[in-house]
Amino acid sequence: MKREELVAQLEAAKALTSVVSIDNVIALIQQLEPEVIVEKETKLTPAVAGQIAEEIEKVLDYNSSDLVDTDSVEFELDYDNRISLTGASIEVYRIMDHIDTVLTRFTDDDDE
Repeated sequence: MKREELVAQLEAAKALTSVVSIDNVIALIQQLEPEVIVEKETKLTPAVAGQIAEEIEKVLDYNSSDLVDTDSVEFELDYDNRISLTGASIEVYRIMDHIDTVLTRFTDDDDE
């Protein structure tokens, strides 16, 4: 029995009498079917994975200037007066923030 059916039966009983037995109400409630919550599970298709990868590549390329910690860059002066880059740290937090933004866009599109 569904919730709507239970309410309809209680309304019908209310129309006949102003007193409804507690035992009758309990019996009706026990007849209710449990609510079934269906969770939709979707798998990532190769096409969608490709779209996500393209979007991540675009956003990282567009924001490439803020992905390297320029304060921690290390250089060396080589023997022929050439400057060589010997070390640089990346801004992992910023990279992950950009990736998270792209992934959120894809999950928000699915909800609509």
